[in-house]
Amino acid sequence: MFAIVQTGGKQYKVREGDVIRVEKLSAEVGDQVVLDEVLMVHGEETKIGRPLVEGASVVARVQRNAKGKKVIVFKYKPKKNYRKKTGHRQPFTELVIEKINA
Repeated sequence: MFAIVQTGGKQYKVREGDVIRVEKLSAEVGDQVVLDEVLMVHGEETKIGRPLVEGASVVARVQRNAKGKKVIVFKYKPKKNYRKKTGHRQPFTELVIEKINA
C-alpha cells in the first residue's frame, strides 16, 4: 500500500516505514504529524482524488529537524571587480511514515 502526499509544495510517494525529508515543519522531535493532503491511495483498490482523496490521511512521526548540505552561491560581473560569495543551508524535517489511513 502506498500514498502520494503533498506537503511544502512538493509531492512524495510514501509507504509505511519510509523515511522522507520534507520542508521544515513546526513540530518537535517525537511529535506525531498528520498529513491530510493525500492525492492518491493505492492498496486493495486505487483511490484518486480530485484534487484530494476524501477522508484519507497519513500519520508520521518527526525523527529530526536539521539543515541540508551547504550550497555555494557565487555571483560576479566580468571586468568590474564584483564578486559576492554566499552560502545557503535549507532546513528540513525528517519524517517516519507510521500509518496510511484510506
